[in-house]
Amino acid sequence: MTTQTNTFETRIFGHTFTGRAHSLSAWFVLALRLMMGYAFLHAGYGKLTEAGWSAGGYLANVAATNGNPLQGVFAWMAATPWFVEFVNVAVPFGQLLIGLGVLFGALTRLAAFFGAFIMTLFYFGNWDIAHGFVNGDLTYMVVFLAVAALGAGRIVGLDAYIERLEVGGEALVERYPVLGYVLG
Repeated sequence: MTTQTNTFETRIFGHTFTGRAHSLSAWFVLALRLMMGYAFLHAGYGKLTEAGWSAGGYLANVAATNGNPLQGVFAWMAATPWFVEFVNVAVPFGQLLIGLGVLFGALTRLAAFFGAFIMTLFYFGNWDIAHGFVNGDLTYMVVFLAVAALGAGRIVGLDAYIERLEVGGEALVERYPVLGYVLG
C-alpha cells in the first residue's frame, strides 16, 4: 500500500511528473534545516560579537575587480552611508533571526526565503565564475529554497505545533491560510 505522504507531483507544460521520496528523506531534510540554521546563527552571532564589524569594506571591495555584473550596485551601496549603516544592522541580526527560525523550525519558509535572498546577494557579491557558475553561495541559496519548499519546519520543528494551534475552534492555518506561506 502506498501513501501520499512521500509523493511529489508537479505539472510543467501540460505534463505531470510524479516522484516518490524514500521514508528516510525526512531525516535528510531535517539535517539540511539544522545545518543551515546553525550556519546562519553562527555567522550572525559572530558578526554581532566581533568588535568593529562593518559591511562597508565588503561592499566597497568585493565587486570592484571580479567582473561582477552588479558592480555598480555594490559601489552605490558602499558609497551610501545610510545604506552601509542599514546593512551593518540588517545582515548580522538577519542572519541571527534566520538561523534561529530555521534551526527551531519556526516561520521556516519565511526565514528560508530571506536566507536565500541573502545568499543571492552574497552570490553576486562574491562573483567569480572562473570555475563555473556554481559555488557555495549558490548552493546555500538552493538549500534554503529546498528547506522552504519541503516544509522542513514541520519535521521536528515548531511550525508543526503552530499549525495545529486552534483559534476559535479552527486550526490556525485554516483560519489564516496566508500562514501556510510562512510556516512549514
